[in-house]
Amino acid sequence: MTTLTVSGRVAQVLSSYLSDVFGVMGNGNVYFLDAAEKLGLRFSPVRHEGAAIAAADAYYRTSGRLAAGTTTYGPGFTNALTALAESVQAQIPVVLVTGDAPSSGARPQDVDQAAIAAGLGAATFTVTRDAAGAITRQAVEYALTKRTAVVIAIPYDLAALETADEELPEPLAAAVIDDVDGGLGQVARLLAGAKRPLILAGRGAHLAGAGPELRELADRLGALTAGTALALNLLKGEGYLGVAGGFGTDTAAGLMGEADVVLVAGASLSPFTMRFGHLLGPDSTVIQIDAALQPTHPRVDTFVSADVKSAAGHILRMLDGGPSGEGWRAEARTRVAEGPAHHPGSDETPDGRLDPRSLATALDAVLPERRTVVQDGGHFVGWAPMYWHIPRPQDLVMVGTAYQAIGLGLASAVGAARAVEDGRTLVLASGDGGFLMGLSDLESLIGAASSAVVVIYNDAAYGAEIHQYGSQGLTEKPMLIPEVDFSGIARALGAESAIIRSLADLAALTDWIDAGATGTFVADCRITSSVRAPWLSEWMQAKQEAKAAVAG
Repeated sequence: MTTLTVSGRVAQVLSSYLSDVFGVMGNGNVYFLDAAEKLGLRFSPVRHEGAAIAAADAYYRTSGRLAAGTTTYGPGFTNALTALAESVQAQIPVVLVTGDAPSSGARPQDVDQAAIAAGLGAATFTVTRDAAGAITRQAVEYALTKRTAVVIAIPYDLAALETADEELPEPLAAAVIDDVDGGLGQVARLLAGAKRPLILAGRGAHLAGAGPELRELADRLGALTAGTALALNLLKGEGYLGVAGGFGTDTAAGLMGEADVVLVAGASLSPFTMRFGHLLGPDSTVIQIDAALQPTHPRVDTFVSADVKSAAGHILRMLDGGPSGEGWRAEARTRVAEGPAHHPGSDETPDGRLDPRSLATALDAVLPERRTVVQDGGHFVGWAPMYWHIPRPQDLVMVGTAYQAIGLGLASAVGAARAVEDGRTLVLASGDGGFLMGLSDLESLIGAASSAVVVIYNDAAYGAEIHQYGSQGLTEKPMLIPEVDFSGIARALGAESAIIRSLADLAALTDWIDAGATGTFVADCRITSSVRAPWLSEWMQAKQEAKAAVAG
């Protein structure tokens, strides 16, 4: 029998759950990476530790499969904290394998990593020489069951020591939360009696695989359907209104506000989805089915804690008769066809730079149809879900929104690029500020991606701050960024690139795609800061209303 080290046992157990590891090598994880390599795990190097978890996170969001990030102890660990916090906040199962202080006691340079992780909401599982495998398995099962990030810590003095033999149980089967409170009968009655039913699906519905059941339920009821940004196109079909919230059209929002019964399936009803309280009408009856144990929004009237797929199947079996909302769909078709779509953008802007709306429209026509989109956080965050075709929910990876962070886009693109299959092109949308934060991992993306397009909305500024605070008269000097030639940087690192100052300049991207779309192309798009995104206007208005209510 081959003797394993503590690090080897950790890698061995992880290999039964995952195939990909992202990270930066250091003396705290060098033995783990050695073992992982020998076991055949695919290691994708990144250039900043913050990218280790961000890449593993995006790999899961894109593929639904677990991945691990790895760093050394101390500064390697603390460099990964923002990405770790994003994974916790976004409820993404991910594993961070890191070195830690020796089991004999902390050295002068060590910090209390477990306490730091706990402050972010991430549990730490510190392996021992006698139970390295069992503790690793416990950590992974915790991440998968709780849908969260975990830290597996390998004390420095144990990393290369032989570990004891262990008899490990088989991995646990995933538990399904079924109709725990018997409320589905009432839900079926409410839906059957609705004249203007709406089904709003969120990421929980996508993860549960509930799309077919909810789509069938909508057709049985004659319901309109919509999705959050993280469940984009899950319920696409007759009566589909698109995205609920600030990325949707006013016409669609108006129809959603007229629904008499709303079934919310696997969506938390965030302020952005709810348009800060304005999405649903005051008389709407709101039903929520979710894996959570209690309602996630005060507007919920009837709540059922259940697996969404199973619950939708139960409701279908309870329904009698034909659709009661068929006239509602016909009305919606007419109003959507006649109502205004998203603003197409302008040919001219005050500063002569590109309007991001017309740019987004033009890019949608140019980019490969088979695409997976990764979005960093920032002012531009709505242009992809508003203007681009996103084939499936897993083809839009929005990072940074849970923790309100920017700068995770490039790192996330590395993970998504490793997860993309079937010849899809990875498309990263980033702002210039966030791109500069993660710039070291442009090289990582170029190395990892077989086909990737990077779109930089370059307004030479932190755009959201310009609109929120510059508009209030605060000095804009700290909000501005000197014009950066991202195209030149990209070429130096081995990518194809072009500066896009006009829509005609997109011909360079078209030529690259026509030539096979192989490698990485960086489009440095010079956009105006004079166009404010509608979702941001909505948010700013909500803040003003809240401030006025407090003052009044």
